[in-house]
Amino acid sequence: MPDAVVAGLDELPLLVELGTALLFSSLIGLEREVSAKSAGMRTHALVGVGAALFMLVSKYGFGDLLAVDHISLDPSRVAAQIVSGIGFIGGGLIFVRRDAVRGLTTAASVWVVAAVGMASGGGLVVLAGATTAVHFLVALGYPPLLHLLRRSLREPQVMRIGYLDGHGVLRSVLTLCTSRGWTVLDLQVEREDTDDQGQRTAVVALRLRGKTPVSSLVGEIGALPGVLHAAAGESAETGF
Repeated sequence: MPDAVVAGLDELPLLVELGTALLFSSLIGLEREVSAKSAGMRTHALVGVGAALFMLVSKYGFGDLLAVDHISLDPSRVAAQIVSGIGFIGGGLIFVRRDAVRGLTTAASVWVVAAVGMASGGGLVVLAGATTAVHFLVALGYPPLLHLLRRSLREPQVMRIGYLDGHGVLRSVLTLCTSRGWTVLDLQVEREDTDDQGQRTAVVALRLRGKTPVSSLVGEIGALPGVLHAAAGESAETGF
């Protein structure tokens, strides 16, 4: 039997590892496809199969050089190049629009699918399958969990306070907020004036996070000495 045919028969078992990479990477890509992301099933499948093929070539593609003296082979070098090279594809999926960064999760999934392909090509099928399962756990299980956490923490709320400047009023306001269990996330001075009597006044907006509506705190703040007025402002989502 010709050597080429024998070599072809020897490569047939490697198709199992290549097929495993195709299966797992396609499953991950299907989740991205259903979510209508920029990189879908085809991109993930090609990345996974390509990474697996690189691993197989790294493991078995240079066997004829082993018989040559003074040549040392390091199969891990190809794997290292996959890790660095996949960053070019991931970087192309990330884009910034105004202040919003999009594509990070999809880029991360491409990075993971490359690792799944490498594991499949390296014969670590159980590890590749477990990583695929972890992807679905993170992609499908984490969003509901994060939604529950956000609801429990509540979105930041804004309270606007007018007070006499220079009398330590703001310090008293912040002390009262923290003593009632509120977290002061940010403070913004919106206006500073001087009245006819030379008294300086200021209006600040406090961004707070707590477990109750901020209106429950307005009455206490308004009763502090030196506070001219206090009211719940616009939510932090519509502008602060």
